[in-house]
Amino acid sequence: MTLDLPDASATEALGAAIARALQSTSTGLVIFLYGDLGAGKTTLARQLLRELGVTGTIRSPTYTLMELYSPEGRELLHMDLYRLHDPAELHNLGLTDYPPSQTLWLVEWPERGGDLLPSADISITLSVAELSRKADVLGLSEAGRQLVSKLS
Repeated sequence: MTLDLPDASATEALGAAIARALQSTSTGLVIFLYGDLGAGKTTLARQLLRELGVTGTIRSPTYTLMELYSPEGRELLHMDLYRLHDPAELHNLGLTDYPPSQTLWLVEWPERGGDLLPSADISITLSVAELSRKADVLGLSEAGRQLVSKLS
């Protein structure tokens, strides 16, 4: 599915829509966020996290690599791998403590994680056109396809 995102509020609306679709599931899901710098990955992730109940400051994990949130007993893992130099650095983050079957993973720059990341259920590629942005949303697993179908 391809969506036009004419402004930041449209990107936030996509994050909110994904969060609403996630409300009906108690299992985990892995969402990979692709796009150049400034494409809107963090904007989308922040709104998704906010809609899922995260309160207070939602920090970009650009320097920490990951931020963990636990609103209403649900584990939400937001990762930004832009500054990752070697996928092996992921071993130091204790990611095995957050099984994808029980944790929502939002991963920016997943291509830098190599094969050390779990398989994605959903891939979202954000791109910048001349005057707007676009999101290509693809369900890669059965759970991912079901969620994407709720967005249309």
